[in-house]
Amino acid sequence: MRRKSSSAPIPVTRALYKLGHDIRDARRRRRIPVALMAERASISRTTLNKVEKGDPGVSMGAYVTVLFALGMTERIAAVADPRHDILGQTLEEERLPQRIRLTHRERPVRPATAD
Repeated sequence: MRRKSSSAPIPVTRALYKLGHDIRDARRRRRIPVALMAERASISRTTLNKVEKGDPGVSMGAYVTVLFALGMTERIAAVADPRHDILGQTLEEERLPQRIRLTHRERPVRPATAD
């Protein structure tokens, strides 16, 4: 029987595979049985099994909920943090204007000189 091919790009598939196995290893290091982990994450054992295999068809919410149950959510909030987006910062810097001019209305009024 052929496996369904994923529509996700190969780097995404690899990243999810690693994430799933890292989640499985974290659960095992904590000595948490699958049934208890699924209960804590409010998901089925089947879904937890898919998460631990890195299935791209599982919702992001399921992955994050499992990480929450493991006490590992602090890093999730920083995944797309703009401070860590080197490409985005570079593109933004390239679009900065070379020169900034004030419009006639924005120019400061010069005080009248007394002669």
